[in-house]
Amino acid sequence: MVEMSGAKAFVKSLERENVDIMFGVTGGAVLPVCDELYGSDVRFVMARHEQGASHMADGYARASGRVGVCMATSGPGATNLVTGIATANIDSSPIVAFTGQVPINMVGTDAFQEVDIIGITASATKYNIQVRRPSEIPHAVKSSFYIASTGRQGAVLVDLPKDTQVNSEDMEFPDEVSFRGYNLNPVPNAREMDWASTLLGKAKRPVIMAGGGVIAANASEELYKMADMLVSPVVTTLMGKGSISSEHPLFAGLCGMHGTGEANMLVSEADVLLVVGARMSDRTTAKAEDFNPGCKIIHIDIDSSEIDKNIETVTRVVGDAKLSLQGILQRMEKMGSNRKTNGAWLEKLATFRKEYSVPEPYGNPHLRAPEVMKALRRTLPRDALVTTEVGQNQMWAALYFDSYAPRTFFSSGGLGTMGWGFPAAIGAKAARPDVPVVDIAGDGSFGMTENSLATCVEENLPVIVVILNNRMLGMVAQWQRLFYDRRYMAVELGKQPDFVKLAEAYGAVGVRPESIEEFEKAVSIAVKDDATTVIDVMIDPEENVFPMVPPGRGLKDILVEA
Repeated sequence: MVEMSGAKAFVKSLERENVDIMFGVTGGAVLPVCDELYGSDVRFVMARHEQGASHMADGYARASGRVGVCMATSGPGATNLVTGIATANIDSSPIVAFTGQVPINMVGTDAFQEVDIIGITASATKYNIQVRRPSEIPHAVKSSFYIASTGRQGAVLVDLPKDTQVNSEDMEFPDEVSFRGYNLNPVPNAREMDWASTLLGKAKRPVIMAGGGVIAANASEELYKMADMLVSPVVTTLMGKGSISSEHPLFAGLCGMHGTGEANMLVSEADVLLVVGARMSDRTTAKAEDFNPGCKIIHIDIDSSEIDKNIETVTRVVGDAKLSLQGILQRMEKMGSNRKTNGAWLEKLATFRKEYSVPEPYGNPHLRAPEVMKALRRTLPRDALVTTEVGQNQMWAALYFDSYAPRTFFSSGGLGTMGWGFPAAIGAKAARPDVPVVDIAGDGSFGMTENSLATCVEENLPVIVVILNNRMLGMVAQWQRLFYDRRYMAVELGKQPDFVKLAEAYGAVGVRPESIEEFEKAVSIAVKDDATTVIDVMIDPEENVFPMVPPGRGLKDILVEA
């Protein structure tokens, strides 16, 4: 044991977790920590808003597979982190947020910049804790990283009162931590895998639904093997995009409200559905009562609370997705269930693909979003990373931008956080500086966190932003067109700002292409120069995202045009 200040112990604890970068905004309640960070090996990336810092940590975590770290001062600094914390937690992204706090003897007095951040984040974190004395800091830091990164990953918050940072005590730095009631067992039950293997072996119309848990467990190899063994189409949730290559012949696309026609129809007609690491949320299942009631559903998930929560299953396999798939594959091989062909079911896949194919471009002076997404894919290197904002741009990206590998496509799924994509892209670039990183944005979403351009330029973390600019809050406007008799209310954004001039004001490159050829050239130059670039693409404000399942309807009730 050695005596040192809480702030010094905090930085040493970060270094012991191999933290090389953290994102944040400083302030009075974290000044002791910032002073210790000065000259340390931990790079502090200064965001221009705390929400941006939490999204950067999230993007870093998703791109690297490691825990992302962010920090803010007390009061408004802490509350500004909350949206990013909630976003990461619901999407099972491992981040740790550190917040400053007023001294212990002032807690509860409504002191300057005091908030009960523990109470505020209780429902938005996997775990949170307020340190009460300096010697608790090493254990709190170790615990936060352990909890965030194990089991179903998520967000953790540690609140650091200022006096615990300043005062000194004897410090002990634990190598391991454990908690009563937090007993991790990623190995699935053998009997559950037996039942799953038997059901899959008898399936005539199997479908695999891959969620974000496949990516978190690094289980894509097992997913490919399962698909090939069953000769089963694979659909993904939004969080599962990239778990299987878009080029794979068995890949049927995104499932859900804006899923492909073939994905939704296959799920609706499957006799056995193998769900791997997905929450079965309303955006994936549409109307729960109509979600193929005759289908036998096998649900693999490391979080037992997600199984049978929204859709009833016949077999639950609780455990790590990789270990679960490996166990089921081994059993099926022993059973001789290696199906060589599944001709009738594959013919059904081909029929659905033809029936729901994307229509040819129509005569229109604007660029069409699907064309822009396909042109972006043609122009970018295969290993480029892509984040999205939320809204129409997100669904166009999910539908028309092909992904070839895990951890290359990132989006805010469960919370649907506008403004997430751009700062998340900065975090992803910090994790993977060797590859281009692109944020596919809408003008509404980008406007919420565009001040992160300063971080891009000043911190030398160049990101390309492609704005699908319809001067509208596009998805809300689409709903108002389709379901509210075109009564546009609070969705028209006007002509301000000029995003090209805005980019230039921040020291970035701004360009507004007027054709696909000009767009591809702009992307190529941005990739070649590795420069922060905003590409403002004007699209039709009347363009809708299709396919679409109307609210309150089932997966089969697919709208393909207005």
